Amino acid sequence: MDKEKIASDFWREGYAVLHDFFDTELMDACTDAILDHYGVDPQSKHSDAFVRASQTEVVSWYPLEEKVSPFVQLDRHSGLGELTSSILGEGWRDMCCMVMFSKSGSAGQAWHQDCLPETAEHFNLNRLVYTHDIDPENGGEPVVVPGSHRKGTLPPGDPQGDLDGRQVFQPRKGTLLLLHGHTFHRVLPVKGTQWRASTNLRVVSRGAPTDVTDVAVYRNMVYRFSTHEVVEERGE
Repeated sequence: MDKEKIASDFWREGYAVLHDFFDTELMDACTDAILDHYGVDPQSKHSDAFVRASQTEVVSWYPLEEKVSPFVQLDRHSGLGELTSSILGEGWRDMCCMVMFSKSGSAGQAWHQDCLPETAEHFNLNRLVYTHDIDPENGGEPVVVPGSHRKGTLPPGDPQGDLDGRQVFQPRKGTLLLLHGHTFHRVLPVKGTQWRASTNLRVVSRGAPTDVTDVAVYRNMVYRFSTHEVVEERGE
């Protein structure tokens, strides 16, 4: 693994994709734990108002809070820690381990930035782990706009509309997607009969506040999660 090249690619593009980064046995154990927790029809913990406004249908779970063994192993993966240090340097901090589950027929996630881009050095790093294949026939593929972490605020407009330069990924079991929190990104709708999940081992860059993701930017609003409120309406 050429950590210096990966870090260089990440800082240029705002993301990096590494297929087959995690071994199959660990991925299968994580997937089993996900299905044991959710079943196939979990209920969202977000309000209906947020789901309608954000056009995001995700049910979250934080397995490290329950010390679920496969996710403890994932969090302690030595290669993941070394790669994170290559990108962020020393002093980065853990935020959470969040599983994001989308049911069959759900909208996925509309375009957003995880945190406000006004201060370039204040951002989160998403370390997205795919414990099963994301089949384009089923949907749920992640989409990013390369280099958009350097383009300021996500432009207003249709929350699900296309953005120029977008790139669609097809992760497979064991893929790691490293994603800058200022990068414009979304998840396509889950159109098939299968559920879709990814796991985000989210960390924060050195010097950034640990609540940096409390306020997220969508194309139609700016939303504060701690108070469950829209802090800014955004027009087209």
